[in-house]
Amino acid sequence: QVQLVESGGGLVQAGDSLRLSCAVSGRPFSRYAMGWFRQAPGKEREFVATIRWSDGNTYYADSVRDRFTISRDSAKDTVDLQMNSLKREDTAVYFCAAGYYDKNPSAYGYWGQGTQVTVSS
Repeated sequence: QVQLVESGGGLVQAGDSLRLSCAVSGRPFSRYAMGWFRQAPGKEREFVATIRWSDGNTYYADSVRDRFTISRDSAKDTVDLQMNSLKREDTAVYFCAAGYYDKNPSAYGYWGQGTQVTVSS
């Protein structure tokens, strides 16, 4: 089992920055990729970014590329999502996930409980 706990969500204004963190524990997660997904009310879960724990390779959704940065800290066993220049359309519940290096949610078998990000104009 892999346990994932997100933190850092909140209410911000458009143009602000926010940093989400995901604390990872459990079985050797260094074999996994870590992803961030988000889900807005009435919409499907959407891929945001992923990072391969072993080599740090990253991949982003077009909608967040150049604004968001995913990173992992092997000493702290955390995966962070730095979000800059936030827009109203970034409002969603953000989920951390562990699985395979992919943008499809079905590739991830472990999920956190989610953290709410609300961006006001």
